[in-house]
Amino acid sequence: MVTDRILKPDRETGIVGYGAYVPRYRLPATEVARIWMDEEGGTPIREKSVPGPDEDVVTMSIEAARNALARAGDVDPTLIRAVWVGSESHPYAVKPTSTIVAEAIGATPLTQAGDWEFACKAGTEALQATIGFVGSGMARYGLAIGMDTAQARPGDALEYTASAGGAAYLIGPAEEALAAFEGSFSYVTDTPDFWRRAHQHYPSHGGRFTGQPAYFKHVTAAARGLMEALGMEPTDYAHVVFHQPNAKFPQKAAKLLGFTSAQVEAGLLVNEIGNTYAGSSLVGLSAVLDVAAPGDRVLLVSYGSGAGSDAFSLWVTGAIKERQRRAAATRDYIARRAEIDYALYVRFTRKLRKK
Repeated sequence: MVTDRILKPDRETGIVGYGAYVPRYRLPATEVARIWMDEEGGTPIREKSVPGPDEDVVTMSIEAARNALARAGDVDPTLIRAVWVGSESHPYAVKPTSTIVAEAIGATPLTQAGDWEFACKAGTEALQATIGFVGSGMARYGLAIGMDTAQARPGDALEYTASAGGAAYLIGPAEEALAAFEGSFSYVTDTPDFWRRAHQHYPSHGGRFTGQPAYFKHVTAAARGLMEALGMEPTDYAHVVFHQPNAKFPQKAAKLLGFTSAQVEAGLLVNEIGNTYAGSSLVGLSAVLDVAAPGDRVLLVSYGSGAGSDAFSLWVTGAIKERQRRAAATRDYIARRAEIDYALYVRFTRKLRKK
């Protein structure tokens, strides 16, 4: 029975603080089309975020984590007993991102730290584990981050959307939460739609295969499984957030599941910042929490190639209103854009190196 497969810890947990980060630089999709398509044909999004030359998953994770702690208020960082960062663009092949972030926010040395990987759902993998860690009673607080500086081969279809950004979530007891978890559900199969072998700089993908047998199958199965287990319907939710590889996929997933465009709107950011990979669904959730009201119910559904989806149901508490104002909103980061051309994009993302 599906109700037996719901993931829910014995101890009620929730989001105590959250924070996002999106770099200021923007590459219009028309620039990619200008270079590789002679400006012919449409583009899947309007523009995407690009990390500056001094930004990577570590620096962006620290910024998001500090925003999450600001919203949490008086939480002592030394009580954060886990710092987990999900990404597919960790700056070191051998050296964790998580220990640097933990050090920067004052959580060391008595903490657990680790980096997570599962393509674009590495962030929700970290979130799922943090809920379990806190929910088991092993820790009062844990920090889960989904962040990426996504790479795409020059001229590949992914170059239009592969971007940078993400969000951090401080998980703690439900009685302290601004949004409490009602349950989660995961759906995973061996579906090779997107991959990158060791020592390869750019990923490969299965083209059209990434749609129906990969993204839609897993996203809809996870969402339906969770709603069935909880006895919920799409109309029970004020907002729904999906992984956003482009603008069409999350909108189609919403329609397949019975959600309206209004329920998707607040968390749909891909047209403005691109696909932030492991940060995609989590940064969408942060934008929703920025505008959510007490009593709102939110459905979050991630997707990661390889392939799988994690679905979460959250209920927003009365603490949300005061904490929304404690840190920069996600759309504040989106609004502070600085447009660049393809040449600067190549330089900033180190696609062209001097040595």
